[in-house]
Amino acid sequence: MIFGKAINRYYLKHAPVLLLGILSLLTVDYIQLLIPELYRLVINGVNLGQVVVDDQTLPFTREVLFQHICLPMIWIVVLMVIGRFLWRVCFFGSAVSVAADLRERMFDHSRRLSQQYYQVNKVGNLMSLYTNDLDTIQECFGDGILMFFDAAVLGIMALVKMWRMDCKLTLLALIPAAVMFVLGTVMSQVMTRRWEERQQAFSDLSDFAQENFSGIAVIKAFVKELKELIAFRRLNKENEEVNVAYTKIATLLEVLVTLFVESVICVILGYGGWLVWRGQFNAGQLVEYIGYFEAIVWPIMAISMLIEKTSRGKASLNRITELLDAPIDVADRDGVADLRDPHGGIEFRHLTFRYPDGEYDVLKDVSFTIKPGESVGIVGKTGAGKTALVDLLLRTYNVPDGTLFVDGQDVNAVSIHSVRDACAYVPQDNFLFSDTIAHNIGFGVDDASQADIDRAAALADVRDNIVDFKDGYETVLGERGVTVSGGQKQRISIARALLKNAPILILDDSVSAVDTRTEKIILDNLKTSRAGKTTLLIAHRISTVEQLDKIVFIEDGRVEAVGPHDELYRSCAEYRRMVDLQKLEDEEGGGSHG
Repeated sequence: MIFGKAINRYYLKHAPVLLLGILSLLTVDYIQLLIPELYRLVINGVNLGQVVVDDQTLPFTREVLFQHICLPMIWIVVLMVIGRFLWRVCFFGSAVSVAADLRERMFDHSRRLSQQYYQVNKVGNLMSLYTNDLDTIQECFGDGILMFFDAAVLGIMALVKMWRMDCKLTLLALIPAAVMFVLGTVMSQVMTRRWEERQQAFSDLSDFAQENFSGIAVIKAFVKELKELIAFRRLNKENEEVNVAYTKIATLLEVLVTLFVESVICVILGYGGWLVWRGQFNAGQLVEYIGYFEAIVWPIMAISMLIEKTSRGKASLNRITELLDAPIDVADRDGVADLRDPHGGIEFRHLTFRYPDGEYDVLKDVSFTIKPGESVGIVGKTGAGKTALVDLLLRTYNVPDGTLFVDGQDVNAVSIHSVRDACAYVPQDNFLFSDTIAHNIGFGVDDASQADIDRAAALADVRDNIVDFKDGYETVLGERGVTVSGGQKQRISIARALLKNAPILILDDSVSAVDTRTEKIILDNLKTSRAGKTTLLIAHRISTVEQLDKIVFIEDGRVEAVGPHDELYRSCAEYRRMVDLQKLEDEEGGGSHG
């Protein structure tokens, strides 16, 4: 059995079912100990020609054999079958329910963790929690209860019967058990550490494999298959070594238990045979005594298995508890209200920000205002802080009080859900799910019709590409959308955002993978379809944003200028230099192409 704050609640939650299972187990254990008495009757009946039943001496006849031995054995077998079925359903069924509920708690907590958590913890490691570690918890919960009560009850009842038959023989049999208990306690601590190392090695291996599968195109392009194979082989070898180390300890414990069992059998046969020779035992009683000992062999084995499973369970539970205890860094404050009827007004007011693990401020004293319905471009060099603005608006990270407002309300005074619900977002990486194109576009709207999806695809200028596919909108994309081109992936992501028709649309460098003609079509469609709604367009190309209502030019985390393109070109030297440099690059690129 394993205990911890993440799992203790389930013992109480499943108490009725577990109590039924324990009752069934106790019944099975009790009637199981009636079998050695029947052995004694058979042996004495054969040897002596008579048996003692309820203090009555009866001749060993066919009727006595059937009535007092065969018939009781039939009832014992029937009751054991029913009882074992019941406790298996109760214990193992509860364990499955515990694992399912724990998995749901883990997923619910995981979805509320901040971006910072996933930057530190890799996907492969997290997936090992949902697979290997949860399987271990499920196994330890069901088997742990079974082994604990079975070992305790069956072992105690068998020992009581053995003690009543001969206390000296029982004391001699218990000496190896005491040694076994001490060794098992010491070894369990070592096994817990080894299991943690084993799980970590598996996580590292999963991380590496997951990254390789995701980046297989890059690996092939740079002809680094052999290098990655060597690196995988090294991790696989480390995984093998820690597994072998754990197996050695588990096997050693099993061997010690076997040694204990065999040594006790030697004691029983030696000393018990001497008692029979002296006339203190008859052959039937010795067989009965051995039957009781055989009944406690399983509890002895269960103790060693319980030590091993508890060691594994503790290690896995520690890893899962670490996830469940991970703090939710970005969360609503008490008493916040929802952002109602959003219009899309945004104001940054002297905002300074650095990432939680950052060493410097990525945004410095940022102040500018976006009126509802405006189309605003945000430009600047790579690393200037453009995406940080979006991260804060979407509440991916915590925002300092009094520095960011939506429709005049501090974002910390309204719920995160309502702020995000007021926004439609197209991220830089254009993540697509391994699902149909229709479901990817309709992801943000639960009741989206096919007509709505088709219209959004047309606005993103990707409809013609989709209908050319064999299955059209029902085409299933590969993992992260690998079966479509970069430009198609961007436009499907744009269609998904447009379908939501939110008051605020954010496109983070979302037309970088399309040609200028397609870009112009998308921007024209945005201008038409987004009339009266706020649109933020982050871009590297000035040509992408020069026709928007105004442009926010960011340099090294500071807002250097805000205004229409022509005004910035006249008043801001850095902006003018960027525009001229891009024009020169376009002319040179066009000339060389021609």
